[in-house]
Amino acid sequence: MSILVLQIVIKQWDKSQRSETHVLESAKIPDKYPIIFPPAFYVFNKKCVIDQHGDDLQGDRVKYLQLTDGKIKIDRFQVCLDSKVLEYFGVSEPGEAPRIVGALNNKWIQCKYNWRYGIFVNDMYYWLYEEVTLNAICMSELNEKVFLNTEPAIVYEDLNDLNK
Repeated sequence: MSILVLQIVIKQWDKSQRSETHVLESAKIPDKYPIIFPPAFYVFNKKCVIDQHGDDLQGDRVKYLQLTDGKIKIDRFQVCLDSKVLEYFGVSEPGEAPRIVGALNNKWIQCKYNWRYGIFVNDMYYWLYEEVTLNAICMSELNEKVFLNTEPAIVYEDLNDLNK
């Protein structure tokens, strides 16, 4: 039996934090960590580990669920437990097929995307910016340093110029 490990790292900032100094500070934040319980936790009858790091200014930012077909969906990503294939939805039109990123059989994949969205807090409306990184692997035995000991087999980026 294999275990799916999904590590998600979120960097969030608002418009006032877009200076060169802020960008340099944000660049120092790691995009991979060791798997430590807690904050990591098992879900879906211990078939999956979810490990979240970074910012979550709104609270409960990462949503995950197991679909009726057995696929696991987390944020903009989906993994089929049978084929162990990682898919990315991005900002797509309804009904548009996800992009296949690659297979997770004993090799890990790193995916990154960024985006911004408007939020309303304390009678104020402002932009919240995010850079999200997903590190994912299917392995037979959990190795807490899997993302630190090797480089990803695939790096997939969907990064946009958020200043437009």
